[in-house]
Amino acid sequence: MNKFIEVFGWYGTVAIILAYALVSFSVLPPQSIWYQILNGTGALGIVIVSFNKKAHQPGVLNVIWTLIAIVAILKILF
Repeated sequence: MNKFIEVFGWYGTVAIILAYALVSFSVLPPQSIWYQILNGTGALGIVIVSFNKKAHQPGVLNVIWTLIAIVAILKILF
């Protein structure tokens, strides 16, 4: 289980950086569902690894980041 948590945490880091790079270089618009999915799932990965390691500050930050991505996805879909 710990290996899964570590892998998901690293996925989170890569996904958020990738999302930022894709928007920064105009590959994706910020309104893109793929941008929001990368941000949301990436933040969720960091939430899991942060709370597993009892690092609450980045965990809380990324809970909020995940919620923002969910709201943005819902706005895009509906």
